Amino acid sequence: MQMLKGSNTPVPTAALRVELGWRAGAGVPDADASALLLVSGKVRSDADFVFYNQPAHSSGAIRHEGKRATDGRVTDTLLVDLARVEPAIETVVLAASADGGTFGHVPDLYIEVRDAAQGTPVARFDNPGATTETAFVLGEFYRRQGAWKFRAVGQGYSSGLEGLATDYGITVDEPQQAAPVPAVAPAPPAATPPASTPPPMPQPAAPPPPAAPPEPVRLTKVTLTKAAPSVSLTKQGGTSGALHVNLNWEVRKQFSGWSSKFGRPTAMHSDLDLDLCALYELSDGSKGVVQALGNSFGALHQPPYIHLDGDDRTGAVSTGENLTVNLDHKNAFRRILVFVTIYEGARSFADLHASVTLQPQYGAPIEFSLDECTVPSLVCALALITNTGGDLIVQREARYLVPDRGVSPQRTVDHAYGWGMNWTPGRK
Repeated sequence: MQMLKGSNTPVPTAALRVELGWRAGAGVPDADASALLLVSGKVRSDADFVFYNQPAHSSGAIRHEGKRATDGRVTDTLLVDLARVEPAIETVVLAASADGGTFGHVPDLYIEVRDAAQGTPVARFDNPGATTETAFVLGEFYRRQGAWKFRAVGQGYSSGLEGLATDYGITVDEPQQAAPVPAVAPAPPAATPPASTPPPMPQPAAPPPPAAPPEPVRLTKVTLTKAAPSVSLTKQGGTSGALHVNLNWEVRKQFSGWSSKFGRPTAMHSDLDLDLCALYELSDGSKGVVQALGNSFGALHQPPYIHLDGDDRTGAVSTGENLTVNLDHKNAFRRILVFVTIYEGARSFADLHASVTLQPQYGAPIEFSLDECTVPSLVCALALITNTGGDLIVQREARYLVPDRGVSPQRTVDHAYGWGMNWTPGRK
């Protein structure tokens, strides 16, 4: 059902899939879906805010499922089970925030409600006329006479997710200045006790210390840097479901590669083809590679539980190269090395601006950019994921490697990380 701003429609009290969608393209900002559970227009606590850094409500009524990119479109999805919403909750606000720009640069933005079991559409609102807004309340579920309805809202904010969240009572983490240290007065000289001291009076029991205030909500995503290169997936909530790994890129200049004669960059071809790959070692000792070369695309629901989604040549922010790791089988992994090779179109990563995003299905996204390439590299190790006591640790590598003459990029990265596999030539 197509809806106009301000209109409403009944929805079933059941599990619903709420899809925030938009059209991908060069320069299009990323967008994130979120939900707030309200009583009298405010959250009861910060726990009533569901978004990428807090992906599930304690009641089990709302869960952030994460992003998918298909056919030039991107979706970010919330699963809402209205039957599990606590009786005190009157409204569930459905919001969107832009990351890296305004909604005026996000084409074909919409919110759609579907029956989660049947997949049938229940309601859809295409937001009109976005300009400088960086956050939107696109819709809301609300109770009316014991039943649930959906209303198309379309209220914009220029203050981003932080402004929207604080408007509903969320405490947002902000940098705090250190309080001045009070001066300490010198201790008075000890008094000489009298010759006869009366017994001390019993003192009342000290009151218990006040409970520590809850930590404010952090809106920032996880960014790995040289100074802070690793993060635990468990601490980010990524303990199950799918882990999507995306590589996207853009050419900063029309140069790349290195001339063997002059040691200078050479022209980049228009048919640049980068391949996202993964070396894996499982807990049973088996090893292998997932890559487009040789059609070794892997498998998601059987070993190696890693699947390469496709072979992209555009590098577009919302498509690029993607592979998926099945975290439901995280105990099967010993280590995974995600790397990228240049298949054709250039002889180096020079002048190529690339970034990597690891998006757990139930957790905060992990992002990092590659450093500028200053060597004639054909292969770059991106991230190393290791199983440490049942916890998967993501380590930013961003390491450019230079193959020796006659040595393949795959064999080069194998040697650098001690995988110990046998390699034979392959083609796509």
